[in-house]
Amino acid sequence: MATIIKNIGKIVGIVPEGILMKAGREMDEAASIDNGYIVIEDGLIAGFGSMENCPAGSSAAPGSAVEDSSPVAVCSAPAEGDMGHDVVIDARGGWVMPAFCDSHTHMVYAGCRDGEYRDKIAGLSYEEIARRGGGILNSADLLHETSEEELYRQSMERVHEIMGMGTGAVEIKSGYGLRTEDELKMLRVIRRIKETSPLTVRATFLGAHAVGREYVGRQEEYVRLVCDEMLPAVAAEGLADYVDVFCDKGFFTVEQTAMILGKAAEYGLRPKIHANELEVSGGVQVGVEHRALSVDHLERTGEKEIEALRGSGTMPTMLPGCSFFLGLPYGNAKGYVEAGLPLALASDYNPGSSPSGDMRFVMSLGCIRMRLTPEQAFNACTLNSAYAMGVSDVLGSITEGKKANLIITRPLPSLAFITYGHHTPFISKVLIEGKEWKNKIDSCLPY
Repeated sequence: MATIIKNIGKIVGIVPEGILMKAGREMDEAASIDNGYIVIEDGLIAGFGSMENCPAGSSAAPGSAVEDSSPVAVCSAPAEGDMGHDVVIDARGGWVMPAFCDSHTHMVYAGCRDGEYRDKIAGLSYEEIARRGGGILNSADLLHETSEEELYRQSMERVHEIMGMGTGAVEIKSGYGLRTEDELKMLRVIRRIKETSPLTVRATFLGAHAVGREYVGRQEEYVRLVCDEMLPAVAAEGLADYVDVFCDKGFFTVEQTAMILGKAAEYGLRPKIHANELEVSGGVQVGVEHRALSVDHLERTGEKEIEALRGSGTMPTMLPGCSFFLGLPYGNAKGYVEAGLPLALASDYNPGSSPSGDMRFVMSLGCIRMRLTPEQAFNACTLNSAYAMGVSDVLGSITEGKKANLIITRPLPSLAFITYGHHTPFISKVLIEGKEWKNKIDSCLPY
């Protein structure tokens, strides 16, 4: 049985098979088909084209299952006894685009940090809050007191939230444990999310997010704990796809980062690095040296970082939600693209510096504050962000054989409207592996 989406106003984000990222001028391309259809089989995109070539089943002939509702047709399961026939979704002029891929989040956390929000309003910087024992350490304290079951419950509410906003793949980091057992607890929750959510999920071990309270003033000892105890325990349970280090002012040095990445390589864990959020730290260079899949943040970079990234296969990833919330400089996104580099954007969804997983808003910030074109921002939030989490072979574009993780929009005047009208509702439905996602959130509050 196939699912056929018909009467699509525009299919946008078409990419030939084998293209895993876009760089430089390629990021201005958002190939499309007007008045189209898409066929989905076994959760994958099986074909697409213009309506004049649409398969006969899309005409809603007898035996096809269609249920219409305003403003866009809603797909329903076939009636009992009708399981051999196509399901037809009438997009009624709405667009279809690949679901967002969010390659940098910290979505598994306990409670929130709204008390620090008042400190930020009062003018305290991220570093000042951290020096007072707040920030990441506050989240670690609360997570330590939270059961694994409760942590899973709270995290799944956020998973449902981002799916409703059009995200079809997400990378989730640990890093609010800072003790071996608590880091493992976080990673087990991420594994459970993988198993129970239809989202495509990648897990990253970030034990070197900060120095745990018990090791304040003994940073080298904490680095050895990460290398000699945490990493072997994570590897023994097969809990992580990647490893990350916060290589920046006041956190971990280039030398400490290299030590951790070298040890992680023994367990087959490829890096995804926090770099250059607070100063030009050398994190980009050490990431590239260790074949990082991505280097993330990049609020503060120069020509040396651009040259280090050129031809490296490492995806520079910027997090404009963090700049928005903390009042930090925005990364030089336009300069990177003009230099011929690829670029990804991600949400950095976390309780302290970017408490939102709305990738549509991230895309808007990419245009409004970083001066990317709508096409560049679109590619940065779909194909390139899929690359930055290692899934662009199966997600991030409209390509035959890729997963049918799709957004069906309301009718749109242009691609630019998605970022221009950044909080005007635009999603009609979200499909994950070809099945409609119906939001099950009762409350977005983690209590």
